[in-house]
Amino acid sequence: MTITIIGGSGFVGTRLAKRLLEAGHNVRIADKRRSAAYPELWTRCDVRNAPEATDEFPESITDADTAPGADETAKKAQPMHSLMEALEGSDAVVNLAAEHRDDVTPKSLYDDVNVRGSRNVCAACSRLGIRRIVFTSSVAVYGFAPAGTDEGGEINYFNDYGRTKYLAEEKYREWLGEDAANSAVIIRPTVIFGEGNRGNVYNLLRQIAGGKFPMVGRGTNRKSMNYVENVAAFIQFCVENEENLPCLEKGFDGASAGKLHLFNYCDEPAYDMNGLVLDVYKYLGKPRRRLVHFPYWLAYCGGKCFDLLALVLRRKFAVSAIRVKKFCQDTYFVGTNIKKTSFVPPVSLEDGLRATIEYEFVNKVQGHTFRCE
Repeated sequence: MTITIIGGSGFVGTRLAKRLLEAGHNVRIADKRRSAAYPELWTRCDVRNAPEATDEFPESITDADTAPGADETAKKAQPMHSLMEALEGSDAVVNLAAEHRDDVTPKSLYDDVNVRGSRNVCAACSRLGIRRIVFTSSVAVYGFAPAGTDEGGEINYFNDYGRTKYLAEEKYREWLGEDAANSAVIIRPTVIFGEGNRGNVYNLLRQIAGGKFPMVGRGTNRKSMNYVENVAAFIQFCVENEENLPCLEKGFDGASAGKLHLFNYCDEPAYDMNGLVLDVYKYLGKPRRRLVHFPYWLAYCGGKCFDLLALVLRRKFAVSAIRVKKFCQDTYFVGTNIKKTSFVPPVSLEDGLRATIEYEFVNKVQGHTFRCE
C-alpha cells in the first residue's frame, strides 16, 4: 500500500513512517520541513496551499523560535510542491499537520493550517480519487471536560487549537458527504510523549529530574498520556484495517455518506500527578521522597504575572495562567470506541515512560529532537 504522511517529518510522523516501512508499505512524506530520518521519502509541500498551488509562505514567529534555520534548510533542499503532486498515487493519506502550541504567532495560523489545510487535503484527495484519509484531531475539542469523557462528550473547546481542530473535523465530514465511497478515521489523542520530544511532558520530566519540580495542587488529578509508539501503532492499525473498523458515527455508514470512524486515543491506566512524579523518581533511580505541594491559587496568580510580563516584553515564557490551569485540571479521557476493535498497544504506559526517562535523563542520548506541545 502506498501511504502518504502529511506532517511526516514531525514527532509522530517519524515513528509512523518507521512502522509502516517495517510493515512493507511504500511510504511518502509530505511536509514543509525536511525529514531528518527519511529525507529520501520527503516532498516539500504546505497544506495551506490550494491543491495545485505552490506558493511560498513567510516563516512564522513560532517556527523561527522553535526550529531556527529549519525553514531555510527546507527551501534550499527542494522547491515547493503542490498537494496534487505530493499525494498522487496514494492509496491512503494520513494528515498529521497541525498548529498546536499554546503560543502560536500569528494566531491566524490555527485556521490557515488546521481548517483550511484540511479543506485543501480533502479537495486534493477528491481530485485524485483517494478514498481513505486518517486525520489526527485532539481531545482539545472537549475543552475542560469531566473526567472520563469519551467520544460522546460535549464539544466545548476553550482555545483556538481546540476550535480549529473541531472545524477541521467538519471538513472531513463534508468530504464524506460528497461520496459514499470515501472513508475517514478521526483520532483524538491526549498528550503524546516519547524519546526526542520537547513538549510539555518533557518539560515536566526535566523539572522532576532536576529536582526543581513544584507540585501545584493536591496532585490527585489524573492525566491521560500517550506513548508515541502506541499512537503510531494505532494509526497504522487504522490504515491497515479500515474495512474492518466499526462505523461509529450516525449518518456516516457508507450508505448516503462515506464511513466515519471516530476514536479517542488514551493509553491506560492513566496516572495521577502524585503517582507520575513518584514513578519518575523510581525510573531515575532516585530515592522516594515526600512531595511538597503549592496552592493552586498562588501558582495561577504567578501565571497571570508571567502573562502580563509576556505582553509587556513581547516574549514567550514557559509559565502562563492557562498552563497552570491545564496542569491542575483532571484531563482524564476514555477511548470507548477503541475497545470495540482488536487493537492492543505494543508498549505499556509505564514502559514507555521508563524508556523515555532512560533515553533523555539517564543515558542522555543526543539525537534529533522535535519541539512541540
